[in-house]
Amino acid sequence: METRIDMKALIIDGYVDEPACLGVPPYLSPYPRYIAGALRERGLSEMEIHYLTIDTLRENPPGAGELTGKADLVIIIAGTTVPGKYLRASPITLGEIETIFRTAHGVKVIGGPIRLGFSGEGGRAAKGTESRIHLSGAVLARMDLEAFVYDLFKDGVTGSSAVRLRNPEAVDHRFRTTAEIGRWGSRGAFLIRQHSDYPYCMCELETYRGCGRHVHCSFCTEPFYGASEYRPIDDVISEASALYSHGARYFRIGRQPDLFSYHGKDAGGPVPKPDPVAIERLYRGIRNSAPELSVLHMDNANPITLATYPEESEQVLKTIIKYHTAGDVAAFGMESADRAVIEANSLKATSEEVFEAIKLVNRLGAVRGANGLPEILPGINFVHGLMGESKKTFQLNYNFLNEVLDSGLLLRRINIRQVMAFPGTPMYGKDEAARKHKKIFLDYKERVRKNIDLPMLRRVVPEGTVLRDVMCEVREKGITFGRQLGSYPLLVGIPASLPLRKFTDVTVTGHGMRSITGIPYPLPINAASPNLIRELPGIGKKAADSIIAGVPYIGREDFLRRVSEGDRLLRFIEI
Repeated sequence: METRIDMKALIIDGYVDEPACLGVPPYLSPYPRYIAGALRERGLSEMEIHYLTIDTLRENPPGAGELTGKADLVIIIAGTTVPGKYLRASPITLGEIETIFRTAHGVKVIGGPIRLGFSGEGGRAAKGTESRIHLSGAVLARMDLEAFVYDLFKDGVTGSSAVRLRNPEAVDHRFRTTAEIGRWGSRGAFLIRQHSDYPYCMCELETYRGCGRHVHCSFCTEPFYGASEYRPIDDVISEASALYSHGARYFRIGRQPDLFSYHGKDAGGPVPKPDPVAIERLYRGIRNSAPELSVLHMDNANPITLATYPEESEQVLKTIIKYHTAGDVAAFGMESADRAVIEANSLKATSEEVFEAIKLVNRLGAVRGANGLPEILPGINFVHGLMGESKKTFQLNYNFLNEVLDSGLLLRRINIRQVMAFPGTPMYGKDEAARKHKKIFLDYKERVRKNIDLPMLRRVVPEGTVLRDVMCEVREKGITFGRQLGSYPLLVGIPASLPLRKFTDVTVTGHGMRSITGIPYPLPINAASPNLIRELPGIGKKAADSIIAGVPYIGREDFLRRVSEGDRLLRFIEI
């Protein structure tokens, strides 16, 4: 039986973005859920555990600011080791961390990937947190934050919070065990109800962490977690079930470096051999425990796994397609097509091997699914500024992407970034290429966006494609921007002011380099603004003006009689 104690704990989510974990809204990472579960196991009730995102704290709704001063325990989660660009969220800054800790009076702890260092952007090495942050009496958890918080509590002691908590300086720093997060993941599932996006937040599910390769990429922080330690399949399913019981409907199996290697076996190859039976048990179990889920996606896949074990990988892909929801993305960490860079940085796969992996995913996953997107497509991640990089590297990477485009294959996303080197990695202190090639990098990136991304996007979502359940998120200058909830969702710009936090189906009408334009589907032609009517697919300005002048239409026959292209447009409108 749990012992009740009198304490208030505040978890502040400053957001994380790591190679194998995302916690920037609409994503909710495992970190705060595990911490909440650890606190529950130590005797705190759900009412005594408060959770705020840094964006909520910035908005300072009634009571949020006071919580930092009144909480007995203030915990900040922070760290972006692969920072990106975010639509409506912004990770916590060093200044905000310092301000929060200055105003907090209880025990103060910070942790997460920030323990590895801090940098504001790619191309700049991360600095050790001790020299960059004024902690104002806070303690940095140098290993797992959730384990540190759990160990803050004295076992078997009852009474006030002052007696119950140990001196943070006396707490050992350690990694949590898979057994612990098996308990904490389910116990902390209630926290989703305190998320500012609830119920529309993506729950990142962890299957394992640590890398199964014997030699690691020069820049990667995942090896800091040690060798792969797989979570029991039933634990992951139980956590998904607990989240589902608290209203979660959007899931991504994303917290692992390579989903295909989950419970894989060392067969003497460069990576573990996939276990298709284990992954089938995982997916089937999640589906059975969350039968009405809206999204089930994945994230990372190592292309060398698919290239080395194509038969097993094909079985895994068939399982994913059987149980997931459409619009899924298998993100491949390719990093470089330059053999000199691959060898100098111990990268995972050659360009030929990555190409084979792309072909395999396309062969099974390129069919269009229920939400308007292909079932599952590969994404490609490039990292620049690595050791051995030369001007030739940029052309080799471009040539590879051009070959994929010319082959007719599909890529869902192409991520291009500069390396952020962290202390303790072979790359640290050797990132001068990032600064040396900055202008070349920017020019090359722009060339990829125009010549590769744009035609690829037109191929993935042709004009006239209907995308289901686009969540409207922000408005700017008369345009509403929205995304489908999922893995690497497409940004959709709708030239109208639509209600936020509402879903709408969208007809694709135009393409940018990494985003699309769309109009509500079906478009209520008699009530639609001229701006929306002009976006109807396949019509010019003259035809659009003629349709606008003809409003209102009294029915389908009237529309067909008065609009020359009415038969083709009828499937996009309602009258």
